[in-house]
Amino acid sequence: MDEKKPDKVIPFSQPKVSCEGCGMFQLCLPIGVDLEEFKELDGIIQRHRILRRGEYLYRAGETFHSIYAVGAGSIKSFTSLEDGCEQVTGFHLPGEMLGLEAINEAHHPCSAKALETTNLCEIPFERLGELSQRIPVLQTELLKVMSKEILHDQSLLVLLGKKSADERLAAFLVSISTRYKQRGFSAESFRLGMSRNDIASYLGLAVETVSRLFTRFHEENLLQVHGKDITICDEVRLHAMAQNAKEYSGHNARVQ
Repeated sequence: MDEKKPDKVIPFSQPKVSCEGCGMFQLCLPIGVDLEEFKELDGIIQRHRILRRGEYLYRAGETFHSIYAVGAGSIKSFTSLEDGCEQVTGFHLPGEMLGLEAINEAHHPCSAKALETTNLCEIPFERLGELSQRIPVLQTELLKVMSKEILHDQSLLVLLGKKSADERLAAFLVSISTRYKQRGFSAESFRLGMSRNDIASYLGLAVETVSRLFTRFHEENLLQVHGKDITICDEVRLHAMAQNAKEYSGHNARVQ
């Protein structure tokens, strides 16, 4: 009997995604284009743009120019509040796209900053629009990409609409796990590029609550937690908790 090949486990450094696993793949290599059209399209894609940790990809209010795909590393999107704090609105992992939310207003409604050294691909949107006039399939593929992003945002709103803190964190971890799995990486072992403060902001919780929950999940053998390195030990129970199922073995205890 052939030995089963293990899933690709994301090393506890920077995960990378191949073109085939990238959300921009259907724009870069759409079905139905001929060789000359492909060369035109390939010519406008700017690959291997590098951001260091803490560097901005764009800031809120800046003019929209391009859409991006994360090749390696991770990026957070956020808005700045009146008190100077950041409200995190999203995390972008390898293979995922960002910048689409700025298409309508032609200005970025939020800022995007690298959480670690991050490799990006960039497609100038004006040039993509020009090519779409000559390659109609590009318009269709762009709409599909945007539709996927909308569905993703709606799914997160449902997941993060939980009332209890432990269900919010469980839903967040399930979302991260699922997104890595969709790109061909391990759903059980991964590294969280974001800080506990960023997670707390995203989930609408106090950072102390998030830290206590990670400790509790570790003690209850839901997870193994070593800094930012996470291994899911009880996938069934974590998913049940994320879905607010009564059968998960969390009793009635909640951390608020």
